Amino acid sequence: MDKTELLFYTAYEEFYTMAETSNAFQNFCREAFGEDFSQDGFSNLTQIDRILPYIPKKEQAHILDIGCGNGKMLGYLQEKTGAWIHGFDYSGQAIQTAQKLYPVKAEFREGIIGEVEYEWESFDVIISMDTMYFAKDMAAFVAQVKRWLKPDGVFFVGYQEGDVMPKTEGVHTTVLAKALRQNGMVYEAEDITEETYELLKKKRAAAEKYQAEFEAEGNKSWFEMLLGQTECVKEEYAQFKEKMARYLYVIRK
Repeated sequence: MDKTELLFYTAYEEFYTMAETSNAFQNFCREAFGEDFSQDGFSNLTQIDRILPYIPKKEQAHILDIGCGNGKMLGYLQEKTGAWIHGFDYSGQAIQTAQKLYPVKAEFREGIIGEVEYEWESFDVIISMDTMYFAKDMAAFVAQVKRWLKPDGVFFVGYQEGDVMPKTEGVHTTVLAKALRQNGMVYEAEDITEETYELLKKKRAAAEKYQAEFEAEGNKSWFEMLLGQTECVKEEYAQFKEKMARYLYVIRK
């Protein structure tokens, strides 16, 4: 497959090059999200810490991150738990950085959702933070994830509606929820739409705080991207939630 045809591929190659070298962006991430995981979305420290209770406290725990980017989120989880970390991403630039940053008890692959394969029942926890949208066939990919998950494992998903995915009625009507039911997987879900609205306001304020630093680096276009991503918070929350929603799913076989 020609990866340049994939959603946002060229933009993400450029993004991860910028994220590795830009002090302004690293400062922005720490200000907006509580930690620099090179976020291009909504995964703040509060959301990531919700994963920790599901990671077994044992030497041979294995975690897989779907669309792992440059691995910084996995590195944080490894630091907290000692788990083995695995990840794949379609960005070669991101994977090169991950391999450099985390050489111990770690395995990173360049690959595409729906095409990458792992041994069955390999992982205690599988994570997807805003990456399920890249699956061409959501139900088929959920079936893959189910095979990769250990019998008592957990699939943890951060999932947004109203941008890449269409806004539906609620947590049980999303494309993901339908794919989970189709595959016989059970789930609990938390609606964090209001939390996300507040996060986006913080994200916008952080971008504005580091505007001069972005511009001094020659990264004005990335600053403008961050402002564009947060235009929605100019509306009141009542209007925002009519168009956008965010959920966290905890899924089991």
